[in-house]
Formats: sequence, structure tokens, C-alpha cells
Amino acid sequence: MPFHIATAPGRPDHPNEDFAAATATAAVLLDGVSAPVGRDNGCSHGVSWHTRRVGALLLAGLDAGADPRAALAEAITTVASLHAGTCDLGVQETPSATVVAARIGADRLEYLVLSDSVLLTEADGGVRVLADTRLDDLRPRVAPGSVHAWRNVPGGFWTAGSDPRAAEEAVVGTVPPGPFLAMTDGASRAVEVFGDLDWEGAFALVRERGPGALVRRVRELESDDPACRRFPRGKVRDDATALWWSP
Repeated sequence: MPFHIATAPGRPDHPNEDFAAATATAAVLLDGVSAPVGRDNGCSHGVSWHTRRVGALLLAGLDAGADPRAALAEAITTVASLHAGTCDLGVQETPSATVVAARIGADRLEYLVLSDSVLLTEADGGVRVLADTRLDDLRPRVAPGSVHAWRNVPGGFWTAGSDPRAAEEAVVGTVPPGPFLAMTDGASRAVEVFGDLDWEGAFALVRERGPGALVRRVRELESDDPACRRFPRGKVRDDATALWWSP
């Protein structure tokens, strides 16, 4: 199965908090969620440590045939157990991650999406966007700067942190098998922040030139607006990861 992955850290002096990996039949893509500047996340291991372990365990569960939500819940529970004795997992900013997961079968593609990473698939000659929109829906309704307080609470948005209940909040489903593109929000900036591409354009670019071309496009757009004036955003450059599969 031809999987192609491209990833790049937002800063050379900071670990890449994205994670993507694949087996012959499944793929996962996670985007680690950092604590707001000045806030302690209660964990001595860091976001990258958390993201890689949740992603690896989720991929193993999917590859073994587990239900996607069950596999994510087990991965969250296992990773939490690894550092519950040394870290404070009860703080709001405890390390967590957005998730996209996909498993390819003979007659269907199973998917799971949690928070603001995105999965694109082909549909009727166009592109289908499979997304969890709760974070975007929440932003206009809460005070600026307070969104983090709504993470992993009822009525808010959910990420894969230390609470396995997040798995039940994931968007899941099946679509016909075919090419797909998974992106962290650092890679989807080309569409959602800069408006340089639409979803169809991003899909076509990766199909023709590979996921690295999308990551490079994002880096060019970020470099053209280093002060974030034309395109306001929380980070000048963000970790960016894209994963492509084609039969």
C-alpha cells in the first residue's frame, strides 16, 4: 500500500509535536496540543512524548482489527498509565492531540477524526471533507483566549489527552475506498488560514506532487507574512504534516 508522509517542525529549536505513521492497512496522524504560553501542562515528558505513544498504540490497535474508537480509548488509557504516577494529568493543559485514523478494507475505508485535523477523500469526482468542527463552532461563542478552557469538557471540544471518554466523541464512519489525504492544521493552513488553495486544490497538489509539496507551499506562505499581519494566526510557523494514500 503506497503511503507517503511529509512532516516539518514549525521551529528548528522545538520538537515536532506532530506524528504520522502507517502499516500495510492503516494510518494515523496526530497533532500535539501545546499549553498556552506561560501555563504548565503538568507533564515532565512533553507533548511529543505523549503524541508518539498514543499514535503508535492507536496504529497497532487498528492494524490488529480493533474498533477505531476502542483502539483510541485503549491507547489513551495506556499512555496515561505510563505517567500518572509522575505527572499531574488532571490539569486542563495536560498533553493531548488531535487525531485522524484510517483503515483500508477491500470494500470500505474506515475513518476516525477528533478535533481540527482533517481527512479528505474522493467523492463523485470531487473531494469530501471529513472533519470534527466543534472547535471552529465554539470559537465565535466564547471569549477570546478562553477556548483552551473548553477542551475535553462536556459542551466543548475533545482531544486525545488522558481521558478515554474522548474516543467516544470522535467522528467515525465509512466511505468507499479510494485515495485520501490527512492533514494537521499546520498543513491545512494553505486552505484555512491563507486561502491559497481550496480543498480540491490541496488534494490535487498532493496527488500530483506528493505531500511534501503541500508542506513547502505552507512554509512559503508563512515566510511571506512573518509578522502575521495579513493572515493573523497564533504561530508564525506551525508543525505541518500531511499523509497521502492512493490505491
